[in-house]
Amino acid sequence: MSGAVEAPRPGPTNSLVDVAGLRVGHCTRDEPGWLTGVTVVVAPPGGAVAGVDVRGGGPGTRETDLLDPRNLVDRVHAVVLGGGSAFGLAAADGVMDGLLDDGIGWPMGEPGRVVPIVPAAILFDLGRGGTWGHRPRAEDGRAAYASASTDAVEQGCVGAGTGAKVGGFKGGIGSASVVLASGTTVAALVVVNAVGSAVDPTTGLPYAVGLGLGDELAHVSAPSADELAESHARAEAQPESAGRPGLATTIGVIATDATLTKAQCQKASGVGHDGLARALKPVHTLFDGDTLFTLATGDRPAPDPVEQTLLMEAGADCVARAVVHALLAATSVDRSAAGGVALRSWSDAFPSAIRG
Repeated sequence: MSGAVEAPRPGPTNSLVDVAGLRVGHCTRDEPGWLTGVTVVVAPPGGAVAGVDVRGGGPGTRETDLLDPRNLVDRVHAVVLGGGSAFGLAAADGVMDGLLDDGIGWPMGEPGRVVPIVPAAILFDLGRGGTWGHRPRAEDGRAAYASASTDAVEQGCVGAGTGAKVGGFKGGIGSASVVLASGTTVAALVVVNAVGSAVDPTTGLPYAVGLGLGDELAHVSAPSADELAESHARAEAQPESAGRPGLATTIGVIATDATLTKAQCQKASGVGHDGLARALKPVHTLFDGDTLFTLATGDRPAPDPVEQTLLMEAGADCVARAVVHALLAATSVDRSAAGGVALRSWSDAFPSAIRG
């Protein structure tokens, strides 16, 4: 039809790397006693304009003050997402070392003198593998950086999502992208480790399943009544310990190839949290450290105010879709014999809900 507007569609990999120039790497620590890891999002060599919005009441972050639009530095060279609670922030040191060796960073006036700008956010997964002290360190960040590639983002129980949980189910990493009618790409990568649930207890379906583009989530249907009843009975027998502090946090990165300012990236991060609210209930609790970064590579022109609004709303939907992908990609784990956790995946709890 003449004049028809092309509907938004996922990018080629339906993941964060559909924003050209970005690379993603994981370091997964799931050997005996371990259930944690690091995920790094690497910007193009010249960096990306960035912003951040922290909504949870228990955050663990690094270099977020630097991203305040009032402050000088306007580009970052990587973003680190990690397990290990506050200890895990040390993983960013390894990413900085890798960038320094590659000559990438904020220039300090002489050749070879650069300071890589690497904001970070962490989630709580301590002890879930069985040993409390096992958490990501600088060498794990370095390994994640070394593995970074433009391949489709590996999802599920990898990298920072290795020890994640969401409500009573196994959590993990999810990603999603969209190409807007303008040709601009928007994408998100989310590590889902929330106090709240991603699943409607009435239907057993992910809250945000209806936001899928085209047939993206057409293979997901409501589980059988028997599976839903069994899941409710299991939850009642093993009540969640959501009232204990420090047991959660959902963190992630939104990205676009549009040209945005620091202030616009900060606003995009804030709107992106609407995506978490569409996919998780409750969200932004005192026991979550929910934090979203936004990266803009600037390969496409700056949007006008209307286009900017559409871009930010698309980012929020990408966040919500990424939460669903994380839930679907997660796999069950049982470390209870070693003093760790036993968490069932949504797919194992509701096998009838997955078609094909």
